[in-house]
Amino acid sequence: MSKEFKDIQKIIGVEFKNQLLLKEALTHRSFLNENENWPVFHNERMEFLGDAVLELVVTKFLFEKFPDDDEGKLTSVRSALVDHNMLSNVAETIKLDDFIYLSKGEAKADKRSREAIISNAVEAIIGAIYLGQGYEEAKGFIKQFILSQLDKIMEAELYRDSKSLLQELVQEKMNKTPHYEVIKETGPDHRKKFTVGVYFGEELIIEGDGDSKQDAERASAENALDKLDLQ
Repeated sequence: MSKEFKDIQKIIGVEFKNQLLLKEALTHRSFLNENENWPVFHNERMEFLGDAVLELVVTKFLFEKFPDDDEGKLTSVRSALVDHNMLSNVAETIKLDDFIYLSKGEAKADKRSREAIISNAVEAIIGAIYLGQGYEEAKGFIKQFILSQLDKIMEAELYRDSKSLLQELVQEKMNKTPHYEVIKETGPDHRKKFTVGVYFGEELIIEGDGDSKQDAERASAENALDKLDLQ
């Protein structure tokens, strides 16, 4: 597994002034279990920051690009742009799997588990770019690798996923807005399983499971559509 930082910096078009920020963004929690003297923390804090930066950049872009669309549609389009599947595609594009630091066990994990890890690492990289290079550089990365997918999403109406469809139907037929809450987390920190409930107001409608919160939310929305037969 190559760890030549110059290679990934060339791919993403960002040259880090502080290389330790990039190293932290690429360090999965599991790696620290086998490398106690590693010079940086794992990437979950960086992921937390990157998620916020990503949402802000995408939200502002969509707000300005679609002045006539309501909040519901903008939320659905944003979700399609920043969801687990899209970030996994970005990770594949930038060959992130070649650079991330994992434990030996995680390095041999199944593809689905690895996809969750590397999609989270994309957000961590955004956080690292923001910290090291500033907002505009982070915005440039997001524009190149994420917002560039917008035309495809709009043409194929990929934004109409289970969550957006459920929201549209429930608002239309029941005058309510679904919301999601994590009910349970199981498994070790580096390989958690999530159970998420979809609620209409205070009422729990049904649950869904997934390897990430986003996957579990989608599963609960799909289960709700099947259960309620709103279409």
